[in-house]
Amino acid sequence: MNIKIKKILKKKNKAKIICLTSYSKNISEILDKYTDIILVGDSLGSVLYSFETTKKVNLNMIIEHSKSVRKGVKKSLMVVDMPFNTYRNKREALKNAKKIIKHSKADAVKLEGGKKIIDIVKYLRKNKINVMGHLGILPQSHKGKFRYKGKTSTERKNILADAILLQKNGVFSIVLECIETTLAKEITKKLKIPTIGIGSSVNCDGQVLVTDDLIGLNLTSIKFVKSFCDIRKHIAIAIKKFKDEVKKQKYPSAKFSY
Repeated sequence: MNIKIKKILKKKNKAKIICLTSYSKNISEILDKYTDIILVGDSLGSVLYSFETTKKVNLNMIIEHSKSVRKGVKKSLMVVDMPFNTYRNKREALKNAKKIIKHSKADAVKLEGGKKIIDIVKYLRKNKINVMGHLGILPQSHKGKFRYKGKTSTERKNILADAILLQKNGVFSIVLECIETTLAKEITKKLKIPTIGIGSSVNCDGQVLVTDDLIGLNLTSIKFVKSFCDIRKHIAIAIKKFKDEVKKQKYPSAKFSY
């Protein structure tokens, strides 16, 4: 088993797992000092390209961003989302997972879904591909208005069953997205593998956020997003200073000229 994955598994019930997204070398270099997991998420579609859905993110796009991210990652576990329509059957999934790992040197891939994709998960694990699961809101297949999962007893039962099934078939961790608090707590308690929450309460073993949301670069009104700084403000200050110095012919001074 991957040494980094072993470290993640050992954190279960002992220390909170920190997971953040990155789409480039510069960001991953900063994150790597503080994170346990760096995720190259298909969220890059909406964050960087203003796509209305993650379904428009393709394999080549995720690979190119992953190659950049890898250059900044040293200690963290690097996980890459498998884009929509890249794991429709087990052979396609294996081919594309291998391609992602070959080009990006990723440690694992992430797939959305439970029972419907279990044969694919099983096949990837059989072929020694490390897999992270994803339950709750599934952006690649979601339609209509976003609402949290686990409202009804049937929905709760199905999500819990999916989580147990994913664990049984070898995933090392599961992202729980927008799952009702008590259900997230129940899943986390019943599983031996870590859960990584996003909008699913403090009861999960770890938390993940989109870094651009966390730093206030990407403006969003999603309930679970908390901006921990206003990076736009700092960028604007720096640009204004540059503009002022150029106009006043203070930059470039002799110090910055050849």
